[in-house]
Amino acid sequence: QVQLVESGGGLVQAGGSLRLSCAASGRTLSGRTLSTFSMGWFRRTPGKEREFVAAISWSGVSGVRTGYADSVKGRFTICRDNAKNTVYLQMTSLKPEATAVYYCAADVTRYYGGNDYANYDYWGQGTQVTVSS
Repeated sequence: QVQLVESGGGLVQAGGSLRLSCAASGRTLSGRTLSTFSMGWFRRTPGKEREFVAAISWSGVSGVRTGYADSVKGRFTICRDNAKNTVYLQMTSLKPEATAVYYCAADVTRYYGGNDYANYDYWGQGTQVTVSS
């Protein structure tokens, strides 16, 4: 069983930065661990659909692929540290509209899970990010 735990959320002023962490533990039934998962970050605000933020592939022969929502491109960076079983989301130049609960997710099937939340098999409990104006 795979568990994901997010941390790093909090209250920040507009223009500020935060770094979210997603620590993974456990393994799939086939014995795979985070180093072979594609990982994603999504966010949700009350009354809105879950929204894709960023995704990163596992480190296959093709290298690492990343993808971002247009609304965060150039300001957010997703990266992974397989030795620490952790994925990060570095958020800079934060805007009030970034206020949401942020969730990390693991796709244990694909090289790159992308922006479709249905591709992801495991989810964390979420961490609140609040950006004040």
